Amino acid sequence: MSGVVAAFVALVSVAILGYLVGLFGVLRSEDELVLSRLAFYVATPALLFTTVARADLHAIFSPVLLTNLAGIFVVQLLYLGIAVLIWRRSRAEATIGVLAASYVNAGNLGVPVAVYVLGDGALVAPIVLFQLLVMAPVAFAVLDGDRQGSGRRVPLRTLLTRPLRNPLTVASLLGLLIAAVGVDLPALLMRPIDLVAAAAVPVALVAYGLSLSGAKDSISLDRDAVLAVVLKTFVQPVVAFVIGRWALGLEGAALLAPVLLAALPTAQNVYVYAVQYRTARRLARSAVLLSTLVSIPVMILISGLLG
Repeated sequence: MSGVVAAFVALVSVAILGYLVGLFGVLRSEDELVLSRLAFYVATPALLFTTVARADLHAIFSPVLLTNLAGIFVVQLLYLGIAVLIWRRSRAEATIGVLAASYVNAGNLGVPVAVYVLGDGALVAPIVLFQLLVMAPVAFAVLDGDRQGSGRRVPLRTLLTRPLRNPLTVASLLGLLIAAVGVDLPALLMRPIDLVAAAAVPVALVAYGLSLSGAKDSISLDRDAVLAVVLKTFVQPVVAFVIGRWALGLEGAALLAPVLLAALPTAQNVYVYAVQYRTARRLARSAVLLSTLVSIPVMILISGLLG
């Protein structure tokens, strides 16, 4: 077994531990919210900051971003073409569907995969930034302007500054600033941040597994969810592979990174957005859960083939 697959098995094992502690009642399903908030607001921002601050900027903005952007745009166009032109879905429903088909779980699952499987947590930073600074605001603008959405208008200032209130965005931008300036922060400051950052991966994975233990009744196999899951877990990594292999000439480990990150499941943020805007909640919930279940064997297969 290659080192890449072995690292992935370690990640899956910790996620299974989270599932088991939920299954046997050691932790309650509602505890997943506490663990997720700890990972999202504290540990993962610390990990992103320390990783990006110490990274080479040329390595951060690598072909990983280009290939993932290509995958994102292709699956979004495909979903819009089917959902809007054929199924005649509303603008709000189509927006949530587009996010379900393309918005990857770069924070909770992408960071552990980048750190332990790819060996470089900085690889996921540009994806996090693109989703939070571009994809999310555009989706909010569409949903805020749709009468079937939240039914309210959000001021432009709020819309533009919303991504900057996300801890992952702030941590990534601060890390980019430190890396660009080239400042070596004192060890006295970095050691406590490193200590908190070390909790990001295990806490996120335990929360991830715990969420699956209480999600048995959340699956819907309607055509919108199935389309989103197929595009997310199969088409997006295939596009990343095609662009990386034949357009950019990547091979081996250099090709593994963009394809593996493109295969990440739908982010839980999409369900949060659907709840906030009161539209397509079942689609979002089903896409998050189904893509999570399907993506695990897909990513292990990708790791075995390209690692």
